[in-house]
Amino acid sequence: MPDILKYDVLVIGSLNADLVVRVKHFPLPGETISGDDLQIIPGGKGANQAVAAARQGARVAMIGCVGKDGFGSFLLDSLNSNNVDTSHVRVDESSTGTATIIVESNGQNSIVLSSGANGKVSAKDIEAFKLDAKILLLQLEIPLEIVIHAAQWGRQKGMTVILNPAPASELPAELLSNTDYIIPNETELDLLSGVPVIDISSAEQAAKVMIDQGAKNVIVTLGDRGALFVSSNQVAYVEPYKINVIDTTAAGDAFIGGFASALLRGVENMEAVKYANACGALAATKFGAQPSLPTKEKLEKFIS
Repeated sequence: MPDILKYDVLVIGSLNADLVVRVKHFPLPGETISGDDLQIIPGGKGANQAVAAARQGARVAMIGCVGKDGFGSFLLDSLNSNNVDTSHVRVDESSTGTATIIVESNGQNSIVLSSGANGKVSAKDIEAFKLDAKILLLQLEIPLEIVIHAAQWGRQKGMTVILNPAPASELPAELLSNTDYIIPNETELDLLSGVPVIDISSAEQAAKVMIDQGAKNVIVTLGDRGALFVSSNQVAYVEPYKINVIDTTAAGDAFIGGFASALLRGVENMEAVKYANACGALAATKFGAQPSLPTKEKLEKFIS
C-alpha cells in the first residue's frame, strides 16, 4: 500500500437513506394525503456527489459516518457498487442519517433531514488516513466546524475546494477564504446573501454579494432556468436544457459531480458549467437520488 492514497475527487460529507414518497400535491398543515409506496433509496449530498463524480469516470473516495444498522450497510454497498472507495467511512454506534423526501407530481421535492451518524463526523476522521486528491467536495450536512476544518485541510494540501452550501447556513470568512467554488441553488443563495432571488438578474446581484464577502467563484444552479457563473471579473449565463422533469432530487448533486469531473479534464470554467448543467438536467429525468445520476456515456449521448 502506498504511503499516500491519491484520488481525483475526495468527498467529505453525508450519507443518508432516502425515504421517498410520491404525492399529487404537498400536504397542507394538518392535512393527511395518500401517496405511492415508500421507496428506500441511497442518498445524502456527500454520497450522491461521490457517485456522480465516479459515474463520470473520476477516481473517488468518501469520508463520512454511517450507523451500525441496515441502512448503513445499504449505503456502503451502493457506494462500493459505483466504484467509490468507502474504506475511510467510519461505522458509528448511532443511527444512519435519513432524509424523508416528498416528491410532487411536477417533480419538485420537499426534504426533512435526520442527521444521525452524519453529525458524528470529526476532524479525526479526516486526519486518520494519508489522503491526497485533486478536488475536495464539501456540503453542510455534517457539522459546520468540520466543514471549515476540511476546507482548511484541503487548501493546505493544494486541493481545489468546492462547497455546496446545503442546507444553507451562514458561511464564516474562514470557510469562504478556503473555498475555490461555491455552488448554491436559488433558495440557498437567497439565504446566504440576504438578497431575494427571483430571477437571473437578482441571482447575479446576490452572487456578487457573496463575491464581496470573500467568495472566489459562485455558480448558481437555477433549475429550469439554467445556471449562472459569477466571479470578480466575469458573469456568464448558461441556458437550460429542455427536458421532461420527473424528479429534481439530486439534480444539484449531479451538477456538482459533473462540474468536478469537467475540471479534472482541464476545461475552463464556463465549459465545466455547461457540462455540469447537462448532468443536472439528465438527472432530473429519472426518479430517485443515486439511481438518477448519469454515466459519462449517457451524458455524452444526451449532449450530442
